[in-house]
Amino acid sequence: MNFDFKRMLKIERNLSVKEKQYRLYAGVAMILISVFTASIALLVFGVFCVFEFYLSWCPVCSALNRNTCENP
Repeated sequence: MNFDFKRMLKIERNLSVKEKQYRLYAGVAMILISVFTASIALLVFGVFCVFEFYLSWCPVCSALNRNTCENP
């Protein structure tokens, strides 16, 4: 399994609808937990997960050449 940094920066859809929903739920949960625990790391990861939800794109999946999108 190769990790390609150039491909990681190319923004193209690579997340399925179900995977997007999981990232949204996880991101919102991390943001809410970070508000109550004052954890900056959880806030950053939560915002990143919500960002991935809106773009339908994950840079790590792109770098690993993994695509679960039905219509790329």
